[in-house]
Amino acid sequence: MSNIQSIVEDFANQLTALIEEQVMSRARAAMSAALGGPPVKRGPGRPPKAAKAFAAVAAVAPTRKKPRKKAPPQYCPVPGCKNKAAPIFGMVCSDHKDVPKAKIKEYREARRVQKAGQKPGKAKKSRKK
Repeated sequence: MSNIQSIVEDFANQLTALIEEQVMSRARAAMSAALGGPPVKRGPGRPPKAAKAFAAVAAVAPTRKKPRKKAPPQYCPVPGCKNKAAPIFGMVCSDHKDVPKAKIKEYREARRVQKAGQKPGKAKKSRKK
């Protein structure tokens, strides 16, 4: 019984030592890469998959970009319509895709004028000198 127990303890100690050695070598490689030191040399052959993943994580730049903020939805410009506009319909909703472009242009201009605080109607055209 003690013979099996000693074999198991030896195996566990060897396994622990091997894992600690690998962890330390990975930590050294990560610190070396982060501090801009020379790359850690390795033996010939293809590295194992776990080492590749770890190297990729260590090679990531320390500064990360903010995630892109999604643009707010664009709605149909036709007065009273609350549907979302789609590029395939010319940035109007599917219900108003057959409305003439000139009419859509008028609706957009009226909305711009209303947002600016002027009373809706025909917008004043600026003269070029």
